[in-house]
Amino acid sequence: MRSCEEQRQQPTSYEGSRQRAVVKPQGYAGAPSSSSAQLAPSSREGHNDLLERILEGNNLRLAFERVRQNGGAPGVDGVTVDELQAHLWERWETVKTELQEGTYRPTPVKRVEIPKPGGGVRLLGIPTVMDRFIQQALMQAMTPIFDPHFSPNSFGFRPGKRAHDAVKQAKSHIQEGYRWVVDMDLEKFFDRVNHDILMARVARKVSDKRVLKLIRAYLNAGVMVDGMKQETAEGTPQGGPLSPLLANILLDDLDKELTRRGLGFVRYADDCNIFVGSKRAGERVMESVIRFVEGKLRLKVNRDKSTVDRPWNRKFLGFSFVRNRETTIRIAPKKLEQLKERVREITSRTRGISMEHRIKELNRYLMGWIGYFRLASVKTHCERLDEWIRRRLRMCLWKQWKLPKSRLRNLRALGVPEWAARMMANSRRGCWEMSRNINNTLNRSYWNNQGLMSLTSRYLEIR
Repeated sequence: MRSCEEQRQQPTSYEGSRQRAVVKPQGYAGAPSSSSAQLAPSSREGHNDLLERILEGNNLRLAFERVRQNGGAPGVDGVTVDELQAHLWERWETVKTELQEGTYRPTPVKRVEIPKPGGGVRLLGIPTVMDRFIQQALMQAMTPIFDPHFSPNSFGFRPGKRAHDAVKQAKSHIQEGYRWVVDMDLEKFFDRVNHDILMARVARKVSDKRVLKLIRAYLNAGVMVDGMKQETAEGTPQGGPLSPLLANILLDDLDKELTRRGLGFVRYADDCNIFVGSKRAGERVMESVIRFVEGKLRLKVNRDKSTVDRPWNRKFLGFSFVRNRETTIRIAPKKLEQLKERVREITSRTRGISMEHRIKELNRYLMGWIGYFRLASVKTHCERLDEWIRRRLRMCLWKQWKLPKSRLRNLRALGVPEWAARMMANSRRGCWEMSRNINNTLNRSYWNNQGLMSLTSRYLEIR
């Protein structure tokens, strides 16, 4: 589970007109705007026209834009996002007819393994771009039906909510005196979703049998592994636009159960923290919630990772807390180590790339990182990281200069006195040691001029 922000790309006028010709079904003039199609609460719950709302022109245009903005790798058919418009032009009328008649069959997803920072792999399923387009349209039409009824303590993959809101809510519970947390980990949640239980919950608000059949078809689409199709008797593969909404629909029962018991909790997708006043109360809550999750929802709780502990000893969405009166939000230590490991990869001396390319790659990663972790108190961390990153870059530059004569020429160009330039150029010390000795020459101003962005400056700007 993890939530991503994507860059937008506007179509040209020709592309936009062709796109409307492709995705707008006939007979739906005067449709509502795309924003209302995505967010406005439905006034027709329980009716049998949900498929028509899914296939409505504005909804499809918005789905097309979202898929194009999100990008991503192609599915098993090899069709890329850039080719989606031509693909729709060629196939949409046939696909639309199959959707209306209930005969459409999704293509199996492509299995991809993503390494987890703590070891192991996360299994992702990449649908074809056509199926991503249909799932996106499904999600947009279903969100107004389900989302208004979700718990305010659920923050994952919901309009107007984000991870920072969940962390702030957790902080609020701690400040209210609930200084023990039941940190519950659902084992391989997306791989263990029971299809029958999930469909029963979808059917509570969706009565259009064509839509129910389509969702079931996506759940049963299977995955392609080494060219062989594997059936999916359970689970909803991570990677499709519809999966996060289906996860929230299933776990809404857990939210309502915790609310019924009067417990303070925060849930972000399958990450759930329940805040209580004592360790003993936490242990009771843990056992009863495990019985509910495993008995009613048929999910599996990872007992090795689930525990009752102090909040400042645990991490939640990459953050933790300081044990003080203000309950200061801090970065979880593992996230700092992950940052350093990624910086080491980018600034590895063995990578044969230009300094310009290296700095661009660093900027892209570092600005995304601080954009997320700006919620924490990290000014001191940023200052230390800036110094360390500049030293890593000096090390790379010294390695690139290689020969003493090249080093001497570059040091002279930087205005280093002749005696000092000769001494450093002919030094037998390693690149890491020399990166400290040339600190005054290749200082902060030098790297600013090269385009390196400062974590500290960016942090102070966005706080």
